[in-house]
Amino acid sequence: MIIAMVDFRTAAVDRPTALARLDGERDQVRAMPGNLAFRVHACREDDTRVSIVHEWADETSFAGYLASDSFARSGTALRPMMIEAPVSRRFRAELWETVG
Repeated sequence: MIIAMVDFRTAAVDRPTALARLDGERDQVRAMPGNLAFRVHACREDDTRVSIVHEWADETSFAGYLASDSFARSGTALRPMMIEAPVSRRFRAELWETVG
């Protein structure tokens, strides 16, 4: 499994637009082969921060997302709003247990 965590900042006034843009891509990303989760979070302590958490079945699925029109559209829309470079952390993970 691949887990990608992306953090970026916008001006506070731009954050609702950034969140709406990501929300608008959610269904398309969730429908992609191998996508297990796509979550967008607005930081509660800082009105300029946005976080995205993706889970993918494998590296091939994640690579497909990175090459997708959805990823390109999001980048084109979001990058001009960012007030500093985004940070993307990518992990290879093994599911240990699902409790629930």
